Amino acid sequence: MLRISLAVFVAMLDAIPVAYCAEPSPTPDHIMSRIPRQPVQSTAIAKVGYSKRRHILEIEFVNGAIYRYLDVPSAVYRDLMSAESKARFYDVNIKGHFRSVLIRPPQKQQVPTKSPASAQGYGAAGRE
Repeated sequence: MLRISLAVFVAMLDAIPVAYCAEPSPTPDHIMSRIPRQPVQSTAIAKVGYSKRRHILEIEFVNGAIYRYLDVPSAVYRDLMSAESKARFYDVNIKGHFRSVLIRPPQKQQVPTKSPASAQGYGAAGRE
């Protein structure tokens, strides 16, 4: 009786579609953001958004690049939004201090200007 039950069980396993046993699909090659971003006054940063619940900071640069910074305390977001120079605050307190993910690569060609922020290449690929 045990052999018959085992045989039935094995036959049932063969009948389970492969889709139920397949590995989870790989992560998409792009990330959709649902964090609203507010326009800011800056030569290098166009918009900033923050998720209090997930501690995620998103920065959209004037060149169109969008970076997501993980595990950012809300105080850092508040200080960024109240900073006189958002580009300088970003340089000193965010870039290189938090893990980052590129959400969207640069979209626009930067027009050469004499402003120090645009000369430093904010939002360039490979930047953290």
